[in-house]
Amino acid sequence: MTSAEDPALIRVLAADGTFAPTPEAERFLPLVESLTDADLETFYRDMVIVRAFDRQATNLQRQGQLALWPPSFGQEAAQVGSVRAARAQDHIFPSYREHVVCTTRGVDPIDIIRLMRGMTHGGWDPTDPKNGNTRIYTLVLGAQTLHAAGFGMGLVFDGKCGTGDAETDQAVMVYYGDGASSQGDVHEAMVFANSYQTPQVFFLQNNHWAISVPVATQSRAPLYRRGEGYGMPSFRLDGNDVLASYAVSKASLDEARGGAGPRAIEALTYRMGAHTTSDDPTKYRTSDEEQLWATRDPIARMRAYLEGKGAAASFFDGVDAEAAAYADDVRVRTNALGDVSVDLAFDHVYTEPHPLVAEQKQWLAGYEAAFEEEQA
Repeated sequence: MTSAEDPALIRVLAADGTFAPTPEAERFLPLVESLTDADLETFYRDMVIVRAFDRQATNLQRQGQLALWPPSFGQEAAQVGSVRAARAQDHIFPSYREHVVCTTRGVDPIDIIRLMRGMTHGGWDPTDPKNGNTRIYTLVLGAQTLHAAGFGMGLVFDGKCGTGDAETDQAVMVYYGDGASSQGDVHEAMVFANSYQTPQVFFLQNNHWAISVPVATQSRAPLYRRGEGYGMPSFRLDGNDVLASYAVSKASLDEARGGAGPRAIEALTYRMGAHTTSDDPTKYRTSDEEQLWATRDPIARMRAYLEGKGAAASFFDGVDAEAAAYADDVRVRTNALGDVSVDLAFDHVYTEPHPLVAEQKQWLAGYEAAFEEEQA
């Protein structure tokens, strides 16, 4: 997609890594220009490391170590730019593909692995300070937008936004996909967010496919315009451009945190991998489409930009080595997790003990004991 095709698109870096802002990006350029070389290198490092983690986790699932894995391959720039724009006091509500969002905020990658391995119903404790105000993954499509809106309402009621104190005012950012955008939950969340003027950013990653349904089938109009329909400023950016993602997210979070109400962002990106490891994308999309989006790879784009700015080969070699070590550590720790206890399926289903769950757990224990006895 070119700016001529979509005049509303915000892009800073062209697909070849050259600095080529679109007209809609002009207002955000001061935020881009404020970034240091160290910031730019951090963005690149984040994207490379999470892709290595993502590939390792996919391989672990194929080896039977995980029950399921939702790849983030191709969506790294949208996630890295947006989460790096958030402040420490902000609150993050992910969907289930935001691996680098969570790990950047402090979540241990092995906690994501434990969730996908079936060893926990949550993954991590969102109240633990080390997890950076990051809520757990939500696999019920769109539900997290309601959670975020409710939390944002609480910030308004408690006077924790719009006070003018940049060090203490808080904002909320919630992630969801193009498929989830068709869920009623998302629209209800937007109604309440705009009614109560919550300090909230709706961050939509439009990866073009709701499993096997193309976005063109879901919506006849650009998805960012749905936010406009509820009265909130809304933006459409090139989701494979980490600089655009950072700048638009930072501006939106700062305004929301300062009391200006919610904002909506649609990041146009592409899911290069499968929806999850139980999906076969070759059944519904073409190799030509995948090859086209491969030329827009967010990591290659940022690397070309850094090389143009004079980044040394040793920097890229060091990042590659760091990413490989990170992925290896995940593999080693995953293999050390041990067997998954069937009893975990019954634990924490309800906050209090439930007689039906206890009955089912007892029945399964008896069934397994009888089976083992029969096999002996």
